[in-house]
Amino acid sequence: MIVVAGEALIDLVPQGTGALAGLKPALGGGPYNTAVALGRLGSPTAFCSRTSRDTFGEALLDGLRAAGVDVSAVQRGAEPTTLAVATIDGNGSAAYSFYVEGTADRLFAAPEALPAGTRAVSFGTCSLVLEPGATAYESVLRSAAAQGVFTALDPNIRAGLIPDADAYRARFRSWLPSVSLLKMSEEDALWLGGSPREWLAAGPAAVVITHGGDGLSAFTRDGAVYPVPGEKVDVVDTIGAGDTVNAALLHGLAAQDALSSEALLGLGAEGWTRLLRFAARAAAITCSRAGAEPPYASEVDEV
Repeated sequence: MIVVAGEALIDLVPQGTGALAGLKPALGGGPYNTAVALGRLGSPTAFCSRTSRDTFGEALLDGLRAAGVDVSAVQRGAEPTTLAVATIDGNGSAAYSFYVEGTADRLFAAPEALPAGTRAVSFGTCSLVLEPGATAYESVLRSAAAQGVFTALDPNIRAGLIPDADAYRARFRSWLPSVSLLKMSEEDALWLGGSPREWLAAGPAAVVITHGGDGLSAFTRDGAVYPVPGEKVDVVDTIGAGDTVNAALLHGLAAQDALSSEALLGLGAEGWTRLLRFAARAAAITCSRAGAEPPYASEVDEV
């Protein structure tokens, strides 16, 4: 079982140009998209979060169930669902503004235990920023790591939600001793400061950096670097691409029985290249269609 911990929300995606273009609701949130992508790829997956009992919340749970994701660890509340208004630029890249005050997901409480059979837990995005839920997710991260569970982190920075950038950067560094695999975009790496080598020295066994259409690179604690080019595709938008990479990495590592820090170091050039190419293919499919629509197992060659 791979557990994904974090927010589920509704993306409002413009259907035209201009400030008053119509907005189409879509299921979203970085962790949510990661869970759906894992389910579609065929990995046994559970979602650990808190959602509203409103109609958006019901739709989010239906989307998880349709992907085969276990939702028994999802908490519920009467508060409304978080909304994210997307803006798509000419290259298909998305930026977001958020409506998060008093919403259900930020009131997440740390569970007493992870689902039975948990082999890995994935964290990231808004859920590690918005209190009081951020502290609860942080406690789950530290507890999982202390129990020897493989942990993956994608900060997926949403700068508009972070009131004190320096405080967040310090908090990010405090998580690294509890992280097995750190993944982020080039843009997030620049915002956070530091380098893969500095982050590796603090705890993770591997760091994966995505370079948009130019592919992705893995850096490992033993000093190796494994770059892989991107897959060429006609980009509709990039919504969910990074989340698909998260899922593809975890799915591929599980397929290679490599969900441990020691196993990450043992993958070598062949294992890392195969894994990163799989992630690049999966992300390219997501970019080729509108919204966060990650591929199914039948659409990508196995790792």
